Amino acid sequence: MRKKKGLGRGLSELISGEALARSRAVLEVNTDNIEPNPYQPRQSLSDESLEELTLSIQAHGIVQPVIVRRTEDEDVYQIIAGERRWRAARNAGLETVPCIVQEADDEKAVELALVENLQRDDLAPLETAEALRHLAQEFGLTQEQLALQVGRSRSSIANTLRLLDLPEAVKQALAEGRISEGHARALLALTDQPERLEEVFQRIERDALSVRETEELVRAEPDKPSEHPEKPTPPEPSDPHLEDAKRRLRDRLGTKVVLLPRPRGGGTIHIVYHDDEDLGRILDIISPGEPASYHRLGE
Repeated sequence: MRKKKGLGRGLSELISGEALARSRAVLEVNTDNIEPNPYQPRQSLSDESLEELTLSIQAHGIVQPVIVRRTEDEDVYQIIAGERRWRAARNAGLETVPCIVQEADDEKAVELALVENLQRDDLAPLETAEALRHLAQEFGLTQEQLALQVGRSRSSIANTLRLLDLPEAVKQALAEGRISEGHARALLALTDQPERLEEVFQRIERDALSVRETEELVRAEPDKPSEHPEKPTPPEPSDPHLEDAKRRLRDRLGTKVVLLPRPRGGGTIHIVYHDDEDLGRILDIISPGEPASYHRLGE
């Protein structure tokens, strides 16, 4: 069995920027002479974000060069980091993209691709977990070493890796944005109680529970009233802008609306409807005059 090597100086140099500082030469490479990275840790490229980046590149060009490595074919380069920029550039009709050539074998390409995404916090939660597990397995790193290499706490590394232990249905909901990472982390406390976990997960989706509500439900002992009820925890201060947006949506749509912001911006809107008639009413408000497209087959 091949002995796994440590990440060594290459990773620390990438994080500090030293590696790229020594090779600042930027080449214009034909988009047709670039191939994707087979080690790309990011599993999904949303059409919406790709379209936004395409429009930005059409207006301003590519601000940050793509990092590539040479292949056996001297005219072809393989992406290490920047696949979205390359795809968006092709969509925008650019014939060439600016590239920085990084000398890297297969092992180094894995290392650089994973860390580049992790350092920019550019991965979905499950993609981050998979990338961290890959780093640990490929290079034989402990959680403490992973934490040092990517600049996170050991507990954060452990909790992120534990997301991979969740049931497939929960991981699918997290990947699709139906629940947030906060919801998923709360459910981790129930991994040894699969039936209870499934019950709470269904409540999250059915009732659009907030993360705080989910945490309280996870802590509560099912079907047994507390002999010494705890004092209610005062709610965390809320963002007045989000509260105003939620109020306006609720008043306009006449139903419960939940906003799930992400730490780095953006988020998910949950709109609750009670039956087909209620869904039709909401659709008429959002898109009046459009034909109903939600009826079940056979109706």
